[in-house]
Amino acid sequence: MNVALVGYGKMGKEIEAILVERGHKVALIIDMDNASDLNSSNLKEKMIDVAIEFSAPNAAFNNVVKCIEGGVPVVCGTTAWLDKLEDVEELCESKSGAFFYASNYSIGVNLMFKLNENLAKLMNNFPQYDVTVEEVHHTQKKDAPSGTAITIAEGIIENLDRKENWVGETTTTPNELEVLAVRRSIVPGIHTVTYECDADSITLTHNARSRKGFAFGAVLAAEFIKGKSGSFSMDDLLNL
Repeated sequence: MNVALVGYGKMGKEIEAILVERGHKVALIIDMDNASDLNSSNLKEKMIDVAIEFSAPNAAFNNVVKCIEGGVPVVCGTTAWLDKLEDVEELCESKSGAFFYASNYSIGVNLMFKLNENLAKLMNNFPQYDVTVEEVHHTQKKDAPSGTAITIAEGIIENLDRKENWVGETTTTPNELEVLAVRRSIVPGIHTVTYECDADSITLTHNARSRKGFAFGAVLAAEFIKGKSGSFSMDDLLNL
């Protein structure tokens, strides 16, 4: 495939290495200093098959729109812009485009999402347990809580009747789900769900050892979406 990388930070460089390793060509790299190069003419001239977008929350929506309007399938991993996600899905449908979004492209994290949902369902029968979510990331992480933590929180709220909404702070309100964000140096990402009562606690944790797992999943998504139309997620890719 000929791939456009939109966003060339640490994640973009990790994705580039895996693309090359798997025999693909990075034909276009877009970053802050050449943002105007992301246009239909360039996408066509470079014969781009798929774009992979890992940029910044304030740029993601426009980047995705330019790719779809340029007839290029796009895989997006930027979080904290999802108030416009429905607009992108509608554009994708009207243009017969292809759009793939995940808050986290790690295979392990997506397995955790499903385990989290199933555990929440089980816990409806055990009201003595309260639940909290904590995420730990490197200090350069722009959004807090992380998109992954929000996805985890939403999975709990959808399946655990006694939780109605999440809050990004410590809470003792029974129907609120506490989601805490911690920032430390050199931490790719740790997400933990804890159920506890007076007798014991149950912990579900995903600990990322490097960015490679996230980058590999994004490349798999790009390979999956080529030649398709519609909106997709990791559930589609992993048959979850």
